Amino acid sequence: MTIKFGVSPIAWANDDMPELGGDTPLDDILSEIQSLGFEGVELGGKFPREPNELRELLGQYQLDLIGGWYSTNLLIQDADAEIAAMQGHLALLKELGSEVFVAAETSNAIHGKRSISLGETPELDPTRWPEFGDRLTKVARYVGKQGLKFAYHHHLGTVFVSQDHLEKFLANTGDEVGLTLDTGHAVLGGIDPLDVIDSAPERVVHVHCKDVRIETFKQNCERDASFLDGVVDGIFTVPGDGSIEYLEIMKQLHKIEYSGWIVLEAEQDPAVANPHDYARLGLDTLRKSAIQGGLIR
Repeated sequence: MTIKFGVSPIAWANDDMPELGGDTPLDDILSEIQSLGFEGVELGGKFPREPNELRELLGQYQLDLIGGWYSTNLLIQDADAEIAAMQGHLALLKELGSEVFVAAETSNAIHGKRSISLGETPELDPTRWPEFGDRLTKVARYVGKQGLKFAYHHHLGTVFVSQDHLEKFLANTGDEVGLTLDTGHAVLGGIDPLDVIDSAPERVVHVHCKDVRIETFKQNCERDASFLDGVVDGIFTVPGDGSIEYLEIMKQLHKIEYSGWIVLEAEQDPAVANPHDYARLGLDTLRKSAIQGGLIR
C-alpha cells in the first residue's frame, strides 16, 4: 500500500476568486509547498500548460503533478464531444505522469458565481441521471484506457452534492467512474465520508481532505450566501481546525487498503488564514491520523 501526501495550491491562490492570493508568485507557492514536505501538487491556474515548461518548473521543487480539476459539460454534449474537448488537459497530465483525472460537471454549476446563493444549486431531473451516468461512464472508460484513474469530484453548487445524488451517481455509472472523496464537500452536503468508504470502496480512487466550520456554514445558508461568500467567510479550513474526525477516516481507508494520493485542499482567504501555517497544521494532522489509523507506518 502506497500513500502519498499532496496539496492543492488553492489556499495560496484561488482560481475562482483571483483577488484571493492572485498576486502571490507561483515560485513562492511551490517553494512553500516543498518546504512543508508535500510530495505532489495539483494543477492550479497559475501553472504553465506547456509540458516541458511545467515539468522543469515542478522538477525544481521536486514535486509530482497529482492531477487537476477538469470541468465537464456532459449535460449539454455527448461523451464523444467531451472526449474531444479534454484532449489538451489529458495530454498534459499524461506527459507529466499524473495518475488521476479529476472531473466535475459544471455546465449548470453555480459554485463559481458569487452573486448566486447556494440555495439555487441546480437539481438534475431524475430522468436525466441515466443519460448523464452513461456519458460519464464512457468518458471514464476512455480515460482509463489512457492510463489514468477517472475521479469524479462531488462539489457544492453542482448537480452532485447530497446523499441522494451519491446514490443516483453510484446507480447510474459503471465502476470505471471513480470518486474523488472530498471530506469537506461531503459533510456540508450531508454525506458521511465513512459510509462512502464502507459502502463503495471500489469507487474511492482519490481523496481530498479539507475540514469544515459547521456553524459558519449554517449561518451562510441562513442568509442565502453564495459558495464563494462561504469561502471568504471561512466555511472551510484544514484538518485539525474543524469538526471532522480524521483518525476514523484514515482507519476506514486502511480497512479498504486505499492506495494513492491524500490531498490537502482547503480554500480560504490567504490574507486571513496564512497558507503556510495552515498547510503545516493540515499535513501534520493527516500524517498523525494516518499513522494512528494504520494507513502508513
